[in-house]
Amino acid sequence: MRVKVLLFGQLRDLTGKREEEVSLAEGAKAADVAARYAKLSPKLADLMPAVALAVNQEYAARERTLREGDEIALLPPVSGGAPETQVAEEAYVRLVRERIVPHDIVPPLEKPEDGALVLFDGVVRNHSRGRRTVFLEYEAYEEMALRGLQSLAEEAKKKFAIRNVLLVHRLGRLEIGESSVLIAVYSAHRAAAFDACRWLIDTLKKTVPIWKKEHFADGAVWADGEAFPPEIVK
Repeated sequence: MRVKVLLFGQLRDLTGKREEEVSLAEGAKAADVAARYAKLSPKLADLMPAVALAVNQEYAARERTLREGDEIALLPPVSGGAPETQVAEEAYVRLVRERIVPHDIVPPLEKPEDGALVLFDGVVRNHSRGRRTVFLEYEAYEEMALRGLQSLAEEAKKKFAIRNVLLVHRLGRLEIGESSVLIAVYSAHRAAAFDACRWLIDTLKKTVPIWKKEHFADGAVWADGEAFPPEIVK
């Protein structure tokens, strides 16, 4: 049978491929795809235990049996334009390629009942790993990343006593001083807003398939991602 394989971040660099079709035996499992790429080089073999697998844009166990035409994505640990999408009635969730301007998008969602607005603005700094950063580059498994952001917004509104969430992540090339991710939480009380904002950025960095490549004057490297939660890499 034939399946489509997508590769991101370090995996794309190490294989030199963004996607390809591969032939597998009937009854093959997702683990067989991971094993196929692990055999290509020692670096891939070392990285593969930390790689998460997605089948048809949903995280999947390695024992998942594959079918003809499935799309399998190999996702290295995530770093932390798609069209505008709303979660439930009000939440504002986007993947964008244009510059994020907080003052253009945060105030329109404010309401008189909000007693607190907590904002996290992740900004590109000019140094990393003891080296001068020239620019950053973000890439994503866009369809799955957008769904992941939507799910986070939905879960935050259920988990915390907040009214609304704004969640925007930038893709493509980012210059020093530009925003990479913007989170705004609107709530009647500050404690819930602070807790929700911290939970959103921490969970996003661990679960949403977005990767960061750091470009320095003397080379470039993919940022070391945070490990996926155990329930994802299994």
